[in-house]
Amino acid sequence: MKTFMAKPGEVEQRWWLVDASDKIVGRLASDIAMVLMGKHRPTYTPHVDTGDFVVVINAEKVQFTGKKWQQKEYRWYTGYQGLKSETAEHRLNRRPELILEEAVRRMLPKSRLGRVMFDKLKVYAGTEHPHQAQQPESLEAGVK
Repeated sequence: MKTFMAKPGEVEQRWWLVDASDKIVGRLASDIAMVLMGKHRPTYTPHVDTGDFVVVINAEKVQFTGKKWQQKEYRWYTGYQGLKSETAEHRLNRRPELILEEAVRRMLPKSRLGRVMFDKLKVYAGTEHPHQAQQPESLEAGVK
């Protein structure tokens, strides 16, 4: 038996369309991360980008469980002393795409390959997206 190892440029990348309406953020993000890494394929190779492109629409309609809208805080460093922070509820009003992008980014590898995988994620707050020419197929993600 020989072990199959994919080579760069050998894998055909597909486009998927995910509707995030009323989906739980963590469950949706883990499914999206698996598709971006390529772990949904039998030809998955850890050191090669075998993942697909994912377009997410309706990002402003995602859900958290429990009291996370008020209790979950996002923090970042600005270059000045101290950290800036905001609650998930405030971030939803300001930039709803960031909630899902941060969740997916933190589930990907922390390397150059992980950054290439993250670039294949396209998140939009509304129902419109500019990727109609790629003819994305519908993908059911984030369901129990």
